[in-house]
Amino acid sequence: MNLLKLPAAAALTLCFATGAQADDPNKLITILTSPEPQTQLMAMVLTMNAMGAGAEAEVLLCGPAADIALKDAPAATTAGQPPRDASPQGLMQMVMASNDLKVQVCAIYLPGLGADASVLIDGVTAAAPDAMGAAIVADETTVMSF
Repeated sequence: MNLLKLPAAAALTLCFATGAQADDPNKLITILTSPEPQTQLMAMVLTMNAMGAGAEAEVLLCGPAADIALKDAPAATTAGQPPRDASPQGLMQMVMASNDLKVQVCAIYLPGLGADASVLIDGVTAAAPDAMGAAIVADETTVMSF
């Protein structure tokens, strides 16, 4: 009889331990480098849906993908994509406004353009490499890269 109690107690403890972990929010970092608008949009869609499922998220834009953060962004990043006619930049701005999504460009992006932060849309900043590196390796963090 005592042998039956041990597995049940262990299972009950496991259930409670799993529940306690669920109280800690999952963290998601989306690293986007792709120049393709469909890939950029899908990265934003998945990030938005992860936030809807309870994740704390932030986006790091590097290389050609960082162009979606420009006030004067290329037409491909502002043009609507099927099936809902959303653009990568438009969806990113919507999620920034409605879900408090933190968006940063790689630290070397602006110097590479020969520009400063004034060329970025409101709310987008340049990432600090040490802070981003620490965020990437933090516990409970998932990194999605496109």
